[in-house]
Amino acid sequence: MATKRNVERIIERTHLNILRAIDKQGSLTAASESLYLTQSALSHTIKKLEGQIGSPLWLKDGRKVRLTQAGEYLLKEAKRILPQLERIDENLSRFARNEQGSLHIGMECHPCYQWLLKVVSPFMDIYPSVDLDVKQRFQFGGMAALFNHDIDILVTPDPIWREGIVFEPVFPYEQVLVVHQHNPLANHPWIAPDQLASETLFTYPVEIERLDIFQQFLLPAHCRPQKHKTLEATEIILQMVAANRGVATLPAWLGREYAENLPIALVKLGKEGIQKQIFLGVRQQDEDNPHIRRFICLAKETGL
Repeated sequence: MATKRNVERIIERTHLNILRAIDKQGSLTAASESLYLTQSALSHTIKKLEGQIGSPLWLKDGRKVRLTQAGEYLLKEAKRILPQLERIDENLSRFARNEQGSLHIGMECHPCYQWLLKVVSPFMDIYPSVDLDVKQRFQFGGMAALFNHDIDILVTPDPIWREGIVFEPVFPYEQVLVVHQHNPLANHPWIAPDQLASETLFTYPVEIERLDIFQQFLLPAHCRPQKHKTLEATEIILQMVAANRGVATLPAWLGREYAENLPIALVKLGKEGIQKQIFLGVRQQDEDNPHIRRFICLAKETGL
């Protein structure tokens, strides 16, 4: 049987590509065509690997294959490792073409997309050859995406302080309650938590542990809204509020923009309000990267 040290040496990128292609295409024939291999060459490659590790990776089930536990494990690793290798390929290729690389931005602040556009535009004017990508969802969370090099910058109002990650404050803002103009709450300069007990509260689909309206306002006062519903899009949330079907919370600067065209009003959450800050998180080893530094500088200049 192969030793652990030998197994580490025999796993090649080809093996990972084959497992991923089979999972995506659904059959050996389709997988081999997508990889520009003959089916016999594909099968021979995997059989050789199975012989080296001493375990089958799949079992034939008619025209399809069923992965064994070892095959499922290798597929999981392929999905994790291959995107990182492809990212390396992409960057090296850009350098070879005398391009300046790429910048991948992750968003954990749902309502910040409009603000981000105001930063992206001047950045692209300065670096027209830099490939800029924005991602709004992560399978394992924004911090994991940052650690795994899936993104270079994380935009978040709730930094999780970890060794190796640096967070820079960009701009402060106030989180406010958004209500219909005819909602009785609109007549108050500020509200107390128990005043939401009869309201339907719309929020983004984020864990309650990371929602300021709960953690900093409702739960400390042992209060909850009558109903709590989640929606993904800011526009849909505000349309529900504009239809007087409930209330929501947004950064004050964004709420003011929408209040110009919708029958909504902004109300302070508590006498002191909920004060927040947008942070940009980067890997410590990359904080001197010129593209990242310029992006952070532009973000601070574009503060709202």
